[in-house]
Amino acid sequence: MPRYAYWTIILDGGPTAFRARQRDDLLPTLRQLQSRHPDAIMKWFQYGRLWESPEAAQIYSRLRRTGALYQTRGPDWRPGGEHRDPRARFKKKPGRPKGPRPTHPKRHADRPAAADRRRRRGPHGGGKGRP
Repeated sequence: MPRYAYWTIILDGGPTAFRARQRDDLLPTLRQLQSRHPDAIMKWFQYGRLWESPEAAQIYSRLRRTGALYQTRGPDWRPGGEHRDPRARFKKKPGRPKGPRPTHPKRHADRPAAADRRRRRGPHGGGKGRP
């Protein structure tokens, strides 16, 4: 039996200092406390949690060892609200195939090509204040 496994009395939703390895050792104390505090209960503490009985803690331990607790989670499971891979937004998306871009002759038919505009402005792009 683990070192930190014992029966404890829970009073007003919190643990008390009353602890024992055997349930029978705490029953007189529990009855005395229940006369003044009817909500006092006795629970089993093990694995850092409170259980209804030692058997419930053993079932949890067996499930944890066999991995049965985690079988419902798929390989894409992530903690938190959204169960998506946070790195997915950086992965390349299938898009346009590689190669030359298609030309659109009608798009800017009324404007001269970029090379013609550069030639007219000069080597520095033209603009105010430049020769």
